Amino acid sequence: MPPKLTPDLVSLPSALSAAKFGVWNLTLLGLGSILGTGVFVGIGIAAHVAGVGTIAAVILAALMALGSELSAAQLSINRSATSGTYEYGQKYLSPWLRFTAGWAFLLAKVASAATAALGFAGYLLNALGQTEVLWLMPIALLLIALLTLILLQGLHHASFSRRLMVSITLLALLAFLGWGMGWNEAIAMPTNKYASGDLAIAPTLQATALMFVAYVGFGRMAYLSHAVRKPHHTIPLSALVIFGGVMLLYWGVAIVLLNTLSAEALEEAVEIYIAPLAIAARQFNLPGVAPVVAMGALTALLTMLLNLMLDCAQMLQSMAEQDIPRSFARFNAAGTTPTLAVLAVSGAIVCFIGVGDVKTIWSFSAFAMLIYCAITQLAVLKLSAQERLYPRLFPQLVFWGCLFLAFWVDWQVWLVSLGLLVIGLIWRSINQ
Repeated sequence: MPPKLTPDLVSLPSALSAAKFGVWNLTLLGLGSILGTGVFVGIGIAAHVAGVGTIAAVILAALMALGSELSAAQLSINRSATSGTYEYGQKYLSPWLRFTAGWAFLLAKVASAATAALGFAGYLLNALGQTEVLWLMPIALLLIALLTLILLQGLHHASFSRRLMVSITLLALLAFLGWGMGWNEAIAMPTNKYASGDLAIAPTLQATALMFVAYVGFGRMAYLSHAVRKPHHTIPLSALVIFGGVMLLYWGVAIVLLNTLSAEALEEAVEIYIAPLAIAARQFNLPGVAPVVAMGALTALLTMLLNLMLDCAQMLQSMAEQDIPRSFARFNAAGTTPTLAVLAVSGAIVCFIGVGDVKTIWSFSAFAMLIYCAITQLAVLKLSAQERLYPRLFPQLVFWGCLFLAFWVDWQVWLVSLGLLVIGLIWRSINQ
C-alpha cells in the first residue's frame, strides 16, 4: 500500500528529512495549524453565548488545550514515529476505546470542516459586498465539491508557503486588533452594555467548551516528533509559546468584538452572515480594514479546510486497518488517493453543512473533540514511569476537565453526539 496521506497540507520545509525543527519552525507550524476557523468564526459564537464570560473562557480553554496537547506530545515522543494517536491506541487502549477515540475525532473534524466551509462562504460574500445569505450554503457545498475533486486527483500538498499563509492571517488579525482597539478607545476590558453584564457561570463554561476546539491543532506536532531537535525540550517550549500567543490573540479579538457589536448585531454576524470579524471591521469606518480581514479569513479557512479533510481521510485509513471495512484504505489505480475515504469525508461534511446552524455544528465539533482528548489521556496514563514527562496527576486533571466541559454544550448536541458515537460502535461490531 502507498504511504498514508500526510496530515498537513501546507508544504513543510524541503529539508525535513535532513534538518530538524527548532522552536521557531515548530512555533510557525503550530500557528498555521491552529489559526483558522476558531478565530474567524468560533470566537464570535462563544462571544454570543457568554458575553463578557468569553474573556474567562479564552483563558480556561487555553489551559485545557495546552494540557491536552502536551499529553499527546508525550505519546508522540515515546513512540518516535509519524503515526497518529489512533496507532498509539493499539498499544495503550482497548480496541473499543481506540475506535471510540477515532470515531469522535472524525465527528469533530468533519463538523469543524463544515464550519470552515460555511465561514469561507460568509467571508467571501462579505468581501463581495453581498448580503444575500441564501448563497451561503450553495457556496459552501460548491467549495467542498471542488476540494474533493482536487483531492481525488492526488494533490496532497499545496504549493504555497507556510510562512506566507501564516503572515497573511496574522496581518489580518493584527489589523483587526489595531484598528478595533483604537476605534473603541478600549484596550483592556469590554465596556459596552452587552459585554459588561454579569458573569454567568453556565454560559462561561459553555463558551470554554466551544473555545477549546479553537485551540486544537498543535497536536499536529505529534506527527513530527521524529523531526524535532531535542523533542523533550522543544515541543513543550513551542507549545507554551504558541498557546500563550494564541490566547492573547483570542483575548484581544474577543474584546474588540464585544466592544464593537451589540448583542443583536453579534447574533446576526455569527448566525446569519457567519463573518463576525468582517462585520465588526466594517464598523471602524476605515475602508481598508474589512477587505484585509476578509482576505486573511479566506486564506486561513481554505487552508484549514484542506487540512481537516486530509486529517479525516488519514484517520479513516488508520481505522480501516482493523476496525472498519478495508475498502476505506484502498488507493486508486494511480496509488495517490484513498478514493472511498475522501468521498466519505466529503459526504459527511455535506451532511453537517446541511444542518445550517453554525453554532450547532461548532458545538458538535467541541463535544466530540473533548471526548477524543479525554480518551487520549487514558492512553497517556498507561505510559510507564520512564516514558512519562509529567506526573500522572497532569493527564488525570485533563481527563476529568475534558469530560466536565463536554457536557456544557447544548444538551441536544451532546445527546445526538452520543447517539452518533453509539452508531459508530454498532458499525464496528457488525464489521468485526
